[in-house]
This record gives sequence, C-alpha cells and structure tokens, in this order.
Amino acid sequence: MGLIKDKLARGEVVRLFGVGQLFSPKLIEIVGEHGGFDGLWMDLEHAGLSIKEIELGTMAARSYGIDHFVRMPATDYASVMRVLEAGAGGIMVSMVRSAADAEQAVRWAKFWPRGERGLNGSNRDGRFSLMPIGDYVAQANASTFVGIQIETASAMADVEAIAAVPDVDLLFVGPADISQVLGVPGDFENPKCLDAIKRIGEACARAKKPWGIVPRGPEYAARAASWGCTMFVLGFDHHAVHAGIRATKERYSEFFG
Repeated sequence: MGLIKDKLARGEVVRLFGVGQLFSPKLIEIVGEHGGFDGLWMDLEHAGLSIKEIELGTMAARSYGIDHFVRMPATDYASVMRVLEAGAGGIMVSMVRSAADAEQAVRWAKFWPRGERGLNGSNRDGRFSLMPIGDYVAQANASTFVGIQIETASAMADVEAIAAVPDVDLLFVGPADISQVLGVPGDFENPKCLDAIKRIGEACARAKKPWGIVPRGPEYAARAASWGCTMFVLGFDHHAVHAGIRATKERYSEFFG
C-alpha cells in the first residue's frame, strides 16, 4: 500500500493504532469505521500473534484502506519473510543493537538488488502468483516499510550509523525501554530520557530520516512533534478498552457508588 512511507516522505504526520493483546479482525474493522488512522501496528513482539492472525489483520486493514506493519524481533530471515508474505506492508524491528543489525533487517525484507529475500510470489503479497515476478519484486522493494526501534544502550550509542543505513524508513523510540536503559524505569519526564530522545531526533534530522514514538499523552506528543517527530502510536487496543470501561462507569456512576 505504501501510505505510511508516502506520508513520511512528505513530512506529514502518521497516526497509528496498535493491536496485539486484544487482537481481532473485527476490532480492526471498528477502528476503520471510526476513521482517522493512517496505519495499523500489529504487535508480534509482545502479543505473540500467529501468521494466520497477521493474515486476517492485513485483510481487515486493507478493506478500510489502512496501511499496516508488524512490530517484531527480527531474529532470523524466516520470521521476516513470513509476515511479509502474509500481507503485512512492512516491519518494525525491535531490540536492534547496531547498524549491522539494521542492515541485516533491510536485507531480509528486500529482494535483489538491495536484499536477499527469497523470491516466491505465490502468497498474498504477490497476489497469489497473479502478479508478474518483475512487477512483484519492484513493487515490494519500493513499498515495503522498514522501521528500526532505538531502545537498547548500544543502539542509542550507534544511532547516527543506524539512521544512515539505506532503506531504513524510520527510527522509532519507545520511552519505556529508553527509561529502563537509562536506569530510571517509568520516569518518562526524567531529563536523561528527554535528552536521549531529543538526540535521537537530531540524528534523524541529520540523516534526513523521520522518527516516531509512543507518546505518554497529548503534551508529550506535542513536545516530540516540536523536535521533528512525525509518527505517533495514538492508541492501543487494551488502552481503548480501559478508556471505554472507565467512560461507561462514569456515565452510570450512580450504579458504581
């Protein structure tokens, strides 16, 4: 689909909704009915989604024109290849430790001449062999999104080199892991955390690469935007359920006294 990549390339804000803990194609359809979200974050890293669930998720997202990628630990070639063949528009690679790790992830996600992904157009991403191989390779290489998470101490130290890796589309910051790495877990407003995130944003600016974040709230998101951030995960499935339950209890507060 390429919507995420296109919007990032134009410097536009990308709004994501995350699914994982409460994954359901019907939930994705509900998000689509509400509208306003550009992309879907499917969390394979912490939620353990199956390939079948990813297939169903991509189908539901596509029906509403929502772009999508899978956040995952890229531990081997097959793990990357399978989510892409299931129809995911790209990958977000967690726990990257170096520019070499980022380069390897790109090579696993891309066909020749950039990468070494195995060629098989018989799955969802190749329209089940209906797409000519040449078109399939060219389209996949152009549209597949590759994001790299900066959340380890070594990645923070190597962020300039990681940002410079060709075909890395975006660097992504997780404030929770950043706070843990810096020895202040959960203290998201700690100056050490904010300084680290700002430095990552500056490295992206020098490399002319966009960056994203899971904001801790509206003010946090606005501050990140002022530092050049353009991708925001603005909602997760479990957070939405919590908010809905709280709203229900407040609406019927006389019954919950």
